[in-house]
Amino acid sequence: MTSGIEGKVVAITGASSGIGEATALLLAERGAKVVLAARRSDRIEALAARIAGAGGEAVAVVTDVKRRADLARLVTTARERYGKLDVLVSNAGISPISALDDLRVEDWEAMVDVNIKGVLYGIAEALPVFREQGSGHFVHTLSTAGLTIVPTMAVYAGTKNAVRAISEGLRQEAGETLRVTTVSPGFIRTELAGSITDPDARSGIQAGMDKIAISPDAIARAIAFAIEQPADVDVNEIVVRPTAQS
Repeated sequence: MTSGIEGKVVAITGASSGIGEATALLLAERGAKVVLAARRSDRIEALAARIAGAGGEAVAVVTDVKRRADLARLVTTARERYGKLDVLVSNAGISPISALDDLRVEDWEAMVDVNIKGVLYGIAEALPVFREQGSGHFVHTLSTAGLTIVPTMAVYAGTKNAVRAISEGLRQEAGETLRVTTVSPGFIRTELAGSITDPDARSGIQAGMDKIAISPDAIARAIAFAIEQPADVDVNEIVVRPTAQS
C-alpha cells in the first residue's frame, strides 16, 4: 500500500537542522521529493546528499525567507526539477526573546521579518501555483508559546499568533481543493535557543530544553500525518508538546 506522501513534492524552509531536517528525512523516507531551503548551503547540501544516498530525491536551494525573491526561486526550482509543488512547509523561524523593557527593537524586527513576512512571502509564491494546479497544502510551524503567553515571549508569541490568524484566514479563502495546517511544537530539541540574544532568557530556555525537550522527529511525524491524509481531509491545527510540559 502506498502512502499519501509518496511522489509528493514538498518544499521545506528551515531545513538545515531541527524540525525542518527531521521532516525532510521522514518525508523522503516515505517517498516524497523534498526541496530543502535554508541559508546554510553546506548543511542542506549535505542533507540532500544523505537523502540521495538512502535512495530518496532531494534538491537544496539556498534561501533566506526575509527575501521574497528567494522564496520565488524555491518554488520555481521545485516546479522545474519535479514539475509541481504539492506542499510548502514554512518552518523557518527565530526566537530572540527578551523583556519588552529591554527595548531590543532590532530583535523584534527580525522576528517579524522571519516569522511573519517569511511565511507571507511563501504564501505569495506558492498560492498562485496551487491555484493553477487545483491542489496544494500549506504547513506552518507555530509554537505553544502562542497558546500560553509568558514574560519575555510577547513579541515571539505575537509573531506566531499572527501566523495563526493568517493561516485561518487562508484556510477560509482556500476553497475546496487547498489545505492549510498549523503545527504548534512545545519544547523540542532544536537550535532555536541559539537565536536568543538575551543571555538570561537563552539560559532559561536551554534549561527547559535540557530537562524535558523531545525529539524533532515528533513534529515531523505530525506534519507527515497531515500531509498523508486524503485530499478531502484537511488537518488544521496540531499541538505537540512533551508530556512533562505544563
